[in-house]
Amino acid sequence: MDVYMDNNATTALNKEALDAMMPYYTDIYGNASSKFYRVGRDAEQALYKMRESVAKSIGAANVNEVYFTGSGCEADNWAVKGIAYANKRKGNHIITSKIEHHAILNACEYLEKHGFDVTYLDVDEHGFVTPEQVEAAITDKTILITIMTANNEIGTIEPIKEIAEVAKKHKVIFHTDAVQAIGHIKIDVKELGVDMLSLSAHKFHGPKGVGALYIKNGIRIDNLIHGGGQERGKRAATENLAGIAGMAKALEIAVKNLDKNAAHCKKMRDRLIKGIRDNIPYCRLNGPEDEGRLCNNVNFSFQYVEGESILMMLDMNNIAASSGSACASGSLDPSHVLIAIGLPHEIAHGSLRLSVGEDTTEEEVDYVIEVLPTIIQRLRDMSPLYEDVEK
Repeated sequence: MDVYMDNNATTALNKEALDAMMPYYTDIYGNASSKFYRVGRDAEQALYKMRESVAKSIGAANVNEVYFTGSGCEADNWAVKGIAYANKRKGNHIITSKIEHHAILNACEYLEKHGFDVTYLDVDEHGFVTPEQVEAAITDKTILITIMTANNEIGTIEPIKEIAEVAKKHKVIFHTDAVQAIGHIKIDVKELGVDMLSLSAHKFHGPKGVGALYIKNGIRIDNLIHGGGQERGKRAATENLAGIAGMAKALEIAVKNLDKNAAHCKKMRDRLIKGIRDNIPYCRLNGPEDEGRLCNNVNFSFQYVEGESILMMLDMNNIAASSGSACASGSLDPSHVLIAIGLPHEIAHGSLRLSVGEDTTEEEVDYVIEVLPTIIQRLRDMSPLYEDVEK
């Protein structure tokens, strides 16, 4: 049995999304900027409909508030750097949290080297940031607040609407990285009250290499790529029509089936959590218990073992999982998220993230519950630290 339990890293391309993409490789192959002949105009009209679809799916008031990018990381970088440089005369202070995706954290670190000040807010033991923390950090130099909608490692869903109200009260631009949230919780930019929002297609069964940044009308932001007039002159480059078509269709399907898919994922998630807890001692669930947790996320730390060893042995049993963010999988350092919620390094190193999907079956969950305890015990049997515990 092959079991895929890493849907927070990426998802399989939806068949309907693939079908939506194919015409833009063969029939409607024109450049959307070439408006003086039919093939180009067909591409331009198709692009408008895709933008309209994405805007509708996230509740944007205006189709021109959606800007297409090459990824979620690109959207995050543009949001942070673009706002910083466009508003540097107003101030140089940015507020974020210690558990953000590296696309946000590394962009902030870059800006610190170029004259900006960044406040990295602490989180509690479950990964939550409070609106009160955000408000207390605001100064007369604050130009941007960026807090993720849901954490990609431990599944914590942040109080975005309340934080947005704080930002609005103090007239500070607010961005949220919703890359991991879309497809699992309802996302409506008007209801949330955010000024900017990032998303990435491959997290909700769209293609890789395409994302979007919602920018509320009236927000002043620096251009991302200089060149032609694409994306209202903000991001030059010939548009990836096929990728955008796939994203628009995948997002439409994700929104349509949200409640049904979330209910299924939650059932599989809870079955997995219970099975692990019932069969493996010395383990800790990272993130919230139920309320405030993504419906598909499971993250455990196992004492006296290394996460990389768990992953290799799971792979030998045809189970795909991860120890944290796929973007940081090459690092030997423990997860910055687990350190931020207070885990010591030796426990953070023994972490495992299992993320289910709408296609995950009870049989697959039960197979993981059957295999994982044996793997953990085998690794512990080789650990001198665990030998002392047993004695």
